[in-house]
Amino acid sequence: MRQIDLQQLADNARFNRFHAGILAWCAVIIICDGYDLAVAGIALPSIMKEMGVTAQSAGFMVSSALFGMMFGAIFLGTVADRIGRRAAIAICLALFSCFTAAAGMTNDPYVFSAMRFLAGLGIGGVMPNVVAQMTEYSPKKIRATLVTLMFSGYAVGGMLAALLGKGMLEAWGWQSVFLAAGVPVLLIPFVLKSLPESMAFLARAGRLDEVAAIARRLEPSFVPRPGDSYALQSADAAAGTPISQLFRDGRGFSTAMFWIAFFMCLFMVYALSSWLAKLMAGAGYSLGSALTFVLVLNFGAVIGAVGGGWLADRFHIKYVLVGMYALAAVSITLLGYPVPAPVLFLLVGLAGASTIGTQIVTYAYAGQFYPAAVRATGIGWASGVGRSGAILAPIVIGTLVGMALPLQHNFAAIAVPAVIATVAVSLIRHGRSASAVPDDARVTPAAREASV
Repeated sequence: MRQIDLQQLADNARFNRFHAGILAWCAVIIICDGYDLAVAGIALPSIMKEMGVTAQSAGFMVSSALFGMMFGAIFLGTVADRIGRRAAIAICLALFSCFTAAAGMTNDPYVFSAMRFLAGLGIGGVMPNVVAQMTEYSPKKIRATLVTLMFSGYAVGGMLAALLGKGMLEAWGWQSVFLAAGVPVLLIPFVLKSLPESMAFLARAGRLDEVAAIARRLEPSFVPRPGDSYALQSADAAAGTPISQLFRDGRGFSTAMFWIAFFMCLFMVYALSSWLAKLMAGAGYSLGSALTFVLVLNFGAVIGAVGGGWLADRFHIKYVLVGMYALAAVSITLLGYPVPAPVLFLLVGLAGASTIGTQIVTYAYAGQFYPAAVRATGIGWASGVGRSGAILAPIVIGTLVGMALPLQHNFAAIAVPAVIATVAVSLIRHGRSASAVPDDARVTPAAREASV
């Protein structure tokens, strides 16, 4: 009889078509997710004009999706560890596709806000689940690279919204970009058929035949035998609710540090996305439309995410993140000083790489930190707490802009959270993470083999 360590099997597997399929599906889902989140900002001027709403009301309409994302990340991340990750991802797809399309069929600001809140539940909920899915199945040597490559689809979705939005808005009006967001609902049957369920979930549910079939695809050299049993890491089997497990086995302090890092990073992301163009215009820069800034920020985000993931697989992911947050503090601060246009574009790209890109690498680190059985819960709670930073940022920076402070002060205020996040990540106790469990402390596939 053999006892198979599922996590070690995934860690040591070689990248193959099975991994590529998961990467492709998760990337497509995240691209759709990124489009849904960015579409409101692209269409906002047209919405304000047609509905006749004030800037303050428009801000509430946009922030309604952020509120939904906060609750969706917490609730649907936790639910996934109960009902299965594949079902949770399908629910999220249905929520953000259907309700974003529904928002495009209303001319009432209150109904629009309600639809965007419900869409936000899916937008926020899908993030921790696809990160947990990609983390569970990725080979250890390239895990951070695959997670960040997948999650860079979020920035691709934002660029897609920016590139397609202008033409669609001019041709068919703002409703068209929202109705287009309903197309991903057609992917749900294919996701349910093609995306594998979490092995940790299947093992806990006693569905061992399905575990064996997935393990065979994950590592083709593995040959299941009758009577095989499948083990999780000891931390996965700990008693208690998923939320309480975030604070077990010495993880409590680090969980708090992750929450602080997520809050601070999302504060910077939404402060820049909301106010960068306005601040630059007020400073007298003539750099083209806000679309240019969106593209440069998101292009930088892709470079930062993929580059950060590549570095994290070759060096210690914790210290790579510390360096990326430090870069954010420097690049955002320098945006407040007069520089030539090419340097300004470079700084905007670095700001995108070290905020949006760093957020993606932080997701990857959280995915590696928590055991598989509570991975979606851990990522979901960190993301949910972080969303409060996203909600707060436009309000805080907007207040500072209204005070007519010097440009340097405004960007210094956006850079302060980077310093706090740098400290928080440096204090994470990596020795308590699931990825730090020594290989000899796990059950190897053949270690407990005995004849029956």
